[in-house]
Amino acid sequence: MYDGEQGEFVAERKTGPLLEVEDLRVEFRTRDGVASVLNGVSYYVEAGETLAVLGESGSGKSVTAQTIMGILDVPPAVVLGGEVRFHGENLLAARPSRRMEVRGDGIAMIFQDALSALNPVFTVGFQIEEQLRVRRGMSRAEARKRAIELLDLVKIPNAKGRVKSYPHEFSGGMRQRAMIAMSLALDPELLIADEPTTALDVTVQAQIMDLLRDIQRERDMGLILITHDLGVVAEVADRIAVMYAGRIVEQADVFALFREPRHPYTEALLASLPRLDLKGQELTAIKGLPPSLARIPSGCPFHPRCARARDVCTKDVPEFRRLPGDRFSACHFAEELVRHG
Repeated sequence: MYDGEQGEFVAERKTGPLLEVEDLRVEFRTRDGVASVLNGVSYYVEAGETLAVLGESGSGKSVTAQTIMGILDVPPAVVLGGEVRFHGENLLAARPSRRMEVRGDGIAMIFQDALSALNPVFTVGFQIEEQLRVRRGMSRAEARKRAIELLDLVKIPNAKGRVKSYPHEFSGGMRQRAMIAMSLALDPELLIADEPTTALDVTVQAQIMDLLRDIQRERDMGLILITHDLGVVAEVADRIAVMYAGRIVEQADVFALFREPRHPYTEALLASLPRLDLKGQELTAIKGLPPSLARIPSGCPFHPRCARARDVCTKDVPEFRRLPGDRFSACHFAEELVRHG
């Protein structure tokens, strides 16, 4: 946590995983029918660790994050079951006031679109200061000083002057930095970054990711990085959870997963990466489209697009199970992939 007197961050961590998501199930009930958005999602994050949650659009990555934060729109969303444990406490069973305490202080989130997430009628400084005054009891002067420190931390030039600027007066990269400053204001132990580099050019993307990595190391903060960018994942992640059709289909150490994927979907994602040694050749694409979450195929949801699919894949849902080397896969033939690659 932040020690105002010492002007530094002091480690205050507990034993065990920082966050555990277990068998999380969520559906959206609309006039057009019921969509099974999360179908038994499970993963964990340790203090100081970066977990990348990877998958195509519509796989359930952001809905999982919103469920963790307690900001799902209910209705149409309905949480059917599972647990979200923060330091062992099941947040889904906690009263609303307790969830509010954890949100910001314990877990914070950077949203995809900073321009939409920031209020256009208030200055960036005011939006940072407000939570410091309400949640920390700071005076206006104290909150303004801390807001300037946070903007300086995320490397916004002339932080003292820009604290009075409105969101539209910032560039895309600067708005994303301001969002990071807001998310760090209450010194969270876990930060969820939902596509934090969307719509930014490559240079700014690298700067944002370097910034998050530096802050994480300084604070021993857990980080959940939601993305579909395999290049970013390879650079910053410790572990990867791959999602498809509302399920985690593979989870492993980043090096092991890139070296030897144990699920056909992960294989296909890696095969679709552009490679310098294949210059002039056509890119490999995953055939077909992700399934509608209102009409998920029977058996393994990936089987209509899977080159390895067999009869059992069309009928039986594969169990998400542990493999040697502390990795997990939801494939009927994961052991065969281990043997034959």
